[in-house]
Amino acid sequence: MMIGGIVGGILGLFFLLVAIAAFVFWIWMLVDCIKNNRLSDTEKVVWVLVIIFLHALGALIYMLAGRDK
Repeated sequence: MMIGGIVGGILGLFFLLVAIAAFVFWIWMLVDCIKNNRLSDTEKVVWVLVIIFLHALGALIYMLAGRDK
């Protein structure tokens, strides 16, 4: 019984850290998109909407496709 509780606690902590890292990454990409001077205003609006509605996946797509225009 005790081993299961320890493993569950470690897994819970791991998933909490992953969730915090994903949230920080999401905020970082959102701020980067808003401050990106290489994007037009229309492109910024589209990317911000993509990042907001797709969350971490949208932030990852922006990082791979939108940052280096």
